[in-house]
Amino acid sequence: MAGLLKKTTGLVGLAVCETPHERLKILYTKILDVLGHIPKNAAYRKYTEQITNEKLSMVKAAENELSLARKMIQWKPWEPLVEEPPASQWKWPI
Repeated sequence: MAGLLKKTTGLVGLAVCETPHERLKILYTKILDVLGHIPKNAAYRKYTEQITNEKLSMVKAAENELSLARKMIQWKPWEPLVEEPPASQWKWPI
């Protein structure tokens, strides 16, 4: 896996971040904290908060998806069933 790590961004002077998800969560949280000092009715605050919250939720969703993908590797749902399920398993309501 070490050979797969990104060594460069391809942009001069821009280093590769070792923990981008964590860094983004910290950055977005700091932005939201700073925006808390701007009046609630200010357009800049309203729209920047909205965009930042959306980005923060995408980072959290990506972390959840990564966690699920790792669990799927353990669970192996693509493999055949060990035994046949009961005939009434998918009948609802019972």
